[in-house]
Amino acid sequence: MATTSPHSQPQSKSQPKNDLLAPPERSAISSTEVIAAALTLVWLIGSAVFFLMLPTEGSFNSLQFVMVLLAVFMPVALIWVAATAARSIRVMREESGRLHSAIDGMRKTYLEQQKAVTETTRPDVEKKLEEIAATARETSSALATFTSSRSDAPRISIDAIKATTSADGQTALPLGTPMEALQPALENEDFIRALNFPETAEDTVGFAALRKALKDHRASQLITAAQDMLTLLSQEGIYMDDLRHDRAKPELWRRFAQGERGPAIAALGGVRDRSSLALTAGRMKEDVIFRDAAHHFLRRFDKVMMEFEPHASDAELAKLSTTRTALAFMLLGRVAGMFS
Repeated sequence: MATTSPHSQPQSKSQPKNDLLAPPERSAISSTEVIAAALTLVWLIGSAVFFLMLPTEGSFNSLQFVMVLLAVFMPVALIWVAATAARSIRVMREESGRLHSAIDGMRKTYLEQQKAVTETTRPDVEKKLEEIAATARETSSALATFTSSRSDAPRISIDAIKATTSADGQTALPLGTPMEALQPALENEDFIRALNFPETAEDTVGFAALRKALKDHRASQLITAAQDMLTLLSQEGIYMDDLRHDRAKPELWRRFAQGERGPAIAALGGVRDRSSLALTAGRMKEDVIFRDAAHHFLRRFDKVMMEFEPHASDAELAKLSTTRTALAFMLLGRVAGMFS
């Protein structure tokens, strides 16, 4: 009947799971100890033979006895000191090699994890960038549809209507003259102040300018579109007063109003707030209502600038560029790709 050693099972259970971290198995007696023992045995035998063959004197000399002991056992001690040092060196080399192996294994695991994370994250980032670029291209094509034909729009000025006034004080209206043309002309200063909207509830001057602008048909369309756009942007936590932007020269605004597009007027998109740009691009891509409102606002701003620029000074254009409406245009225009 076969019997099982009582020590075999515990040894299998206590086997380390990680070979890199587990200490290597070492034999109880190494080759160094065997060599040291053999040298010791040879030395002792040689010493015994030497002293046995040496003629002895009658008297006992203690000094001679001590010298004999030193001559016999000192080399033995040196042999075992050397053996112990060699064993310690071997153990330290094995531990160092095991430690290096463990570090290399950890480094390899870390690099594999980093590579897996990068491969998992990179497609998502590239996909989002491609979606944003596609949205920008769609927006650019939509903008091209209304910027190409805007120069054909007829203009009816207040001065022309006044020139047709008859001698009896009656105004001779040409066929197709809109009723809003009879309203007093909106001053540039009031128009610019209205585009910035009242600062506070006590801003009486701002509210007065806003009321005047709302009586003008084209200005009221732009102000309504801008108000809707600012409300939608505020839902994302984007406020025009917090935007960091670079001011463009009035000359660039004139070139934009005259129909120029592309990198030549890229300085108009001077909004540098990355978080606001990213949030706006994401909302424009995902929200159809937001995208339609943005396109409508950009069309209104484009048409009003076309009419405002010929009668505005450089100082007035510079002041208009700092209004909340202009900042919203700069933000949305850059996201829509109007300046690229």
